[in-house]
This record gives sequence, structure tokens and C-alpha cells, in this order.
Amino acid sequence: MINYEAILIKPVLSEKANVLREEGKYVFKVDPRATKIEIKEAVRRLFNVHPISCTVMRVGGKPKRQRNRAGLTSSWKKAIVRLPKDEKISLFEGV
Repeated sequence: MINYEAILIKPVLSEKANVLREEGKYVFKVDPRATKIEIKEAVRRLFNVHPISCTVMRVGGKPKRQRNRAGLTSSWKKAIVRLPKDEKISLFEGV
């Protein structure tokens, strides 16, 4: 059995994500091994909504420096889940 709580790591709360939320799209940081179908099913079961589509992308790490050492931040996987116009995820309301 799939652990749906482990697929969705955390919601992405940024200005761009807030604009997308007004269009009915919600952004999540997800497990790098998760597929689109697993992500849609996790959103459906955890928030009791019916996702229409899911767009997945990998976000590369950014270059960072600490004193004389150069390195990268960790790469991660992002999912944008689109919901019907009449459905909302109440967790995001008021954020």
C-alpha cells in the first residue's frame, strides 16, 4: 500500500504559487520518486477533492557559496495540481 502522506512533502508558499492558487492550481513539493498518477491520488485522498490534471517538474539546485567553498542547494520535485472551479483545498485558505 502506498503511503500518501509521504508523497506530498509540503505545500509551496510563494508569490507565484499564490497567483496559481487563484486559478485553481495548487503547488506541492513532492517525493522525487512519485509519479503523476500517485500525486493526483494522494491529493484526492488527503484533501477530498477531485484533481483534473497534474504537472510535474524537477527544480535544479541553485549555486551557493560558504566562505571559499562553492556548492549547490538540493534539487527537488514540484507538482502543480489543477482542481475544478467549484473545489478548493481548505488548508490553503487564509495563508
